[in-house]
Amino acid sequence: MNLFRVLGDLSHYLAILTIFIKIISSKSCKGISGKSQILFLFVFITRYLDVFTNFISMYNTSIKIFFILSTLTNIFLVFVKYKGTISSDLDTIRIEFLILGAAVLAL
Repeated sequence: MNLFRVLGDLSHYLAILTIFIKIISSKSCKGISGKSQILFLFVFITRYLDVFTNFISMYNTSIKIFFILSTLTNIFLVFVKYKGTISSDLDTIRIEFLILGAAVLAL
């Protein structure tokens, strides 16, 4: 197994855990961009579509599923559970343009 991949995955775990702890301990999602979480979900879903067709290892499969599920959990926390604490005035990026631009470039 590649050491750099494991270190990258561990740092990603730490980042996800930090977001969870921040949201749950403060009971607020101020400072967390819900739109960025949606973009992360798009990235993970498109990047890890092969999880159901190509089995590489249990580690690889579990990591891909964890990243998708943890991002879905973040989206739930931001847009459902702590909906009233969103900083809408700060989260102003137009993700429609980013998604459209990425779709055009993917062709």
